[in-house]
Amino acid sequence: MKVVDGYYGTRRPSTTARYATPPPLRRGPVLVTAAFAALGGALIPAASLAALWRVWQFYAMLFGLFAAVELVAFVAVLGWPTRKTARAGALVAAASLALWVASRPLGLLTRFDPWQPADTVAGFTDYAAAALQVIAIFGFLVVARRRAHPQPSTLRRVSAWIVLFPVLLLVLATGAAGTVAAGDNVTGTAAPSLLDGSTVEYCRPDGISLVMDIARPRPDVRGAPVALFLHGGGLILGNRKPAGPGALLAGSRLVPLRDALTARGFAVASIDYRLAPAARWPAPLTDARCAVRFLKANAVALNVDPARIAAVGTGTGGTLASLLGVTGEPDSAVRAVAALDAPAEFDFVGQDPLTRASILLALGRSPATLREASPLSYPGSGAPPFLIGQGGRKSAEFADHLRTAGVPVTAGDGEPAAVADFLAAVVR
Repeated sequence: MKVVDGYYGTRRPSTTARYATPPPLRRGPVLVTAAFAALGGALIPAASLAALWRVWQFYAMLFGLFAAVELVAFVAVLGWPTRKTARAGALVAAASLALWVASRPLGLLTRFDPWQPADTVAGFTDYAAAALQVIAIFGFLVVARRRAHPQPSTLRRVSAWIVLFPVLLLVLATGAAGTVAAGDNVTGTAAPSLLDGSTVEYCRPDGISLVMDIARPRPDVRGAPVALFLHGGGLILGNRKPAGPGALLAGSRLVPLRDALTARGFAVASIDYRLAPAARWPAPLTDARCAVRFLKANAVALNVDPARIAAVGTGTGGTLASLLGVTGEPDSAVRAVAALDAPAEFDFVGQDPLTRASILLALGRSPATLREASPLSYPGSGAPPFLIGQGGRKSAEFADHLRTAGVPVTAGDGEPAAVADFLAAVVR
């Protein structure tokens, strides 16, 4: 048989036959961005699997399966970049997004919110995962449908990377931050007793485990007064921990306050509460009240005095502490309140865009909700003694409002020693 130009037979294959199989896709900026968006969208729920497993194993296995499949799709689409693997990546990302839609906006997974373990540092962590899946779907579909350019010009390649590099950086930063935030609650809540240094579950609203860290006074005493610490963070960020991403985001001053209080004979209980937008108002206040009821109901086991419970909070945690003092709920009443840098009223007038966005995420637009979350909206009569630190929105007006209602009010700069001295003086 005659050989013609390296091919057996009388004629060479046609150009159409030679390229019947489409050439592989280039690993361009669109494909790389979509792949890392899918990776971030998979790692965020994967980071919370340990905490989710402790609540319900079925949801943990379901989320783990989706994350594992998406990790495989990530490897496939970057290892073998073809239109077929790009379409598969889009399909897997769409399935993960559908799981989020079914569990969060639609609420079809009814036993409890399976995204809550991922939202203990930032209440919008699951929304970040969903946004990454949207980017992945869009990017994969663009790559799978557009005309291939096996040898694009250098100018075309460089221009594409310049245009999309900021998007890639944002995708990488969002995925990394979301994974760290979702994984911050990996440690368990197991504690055989309610004594020094323990972490205990104090409430389980809608199946969501909420925990409390308890520090004992130095030296330990029987029937110690207890200070309930409520972290700040605009009701959307932060957690109970003294260090780590949650403490950083909340601007936590727990450690110096805890040390000053325990040195004056107080036990200190710091809690996680549900964050917005994952949990809407009044979830944080409901959780704070539940923490007070837990301390009273377990006073003997905790070795604290149920009649001597004070509320201490920084930022919006101070707002929650103030609400415990002024709302007049008998079963969650406290003996004293220290509100440091705490907003006393929520509104959108004169606020900067970042603050307005924070209020919108945490409370929405409803005037009734804004009033309900504002301590300044309540009469204040019958409230316990207050220490009000400077810096919070309308904190001075709130102090005057309380004084008019006959409430003892102390103004302070929020120094830990001053806060501890105030509580030691009024919680006898």
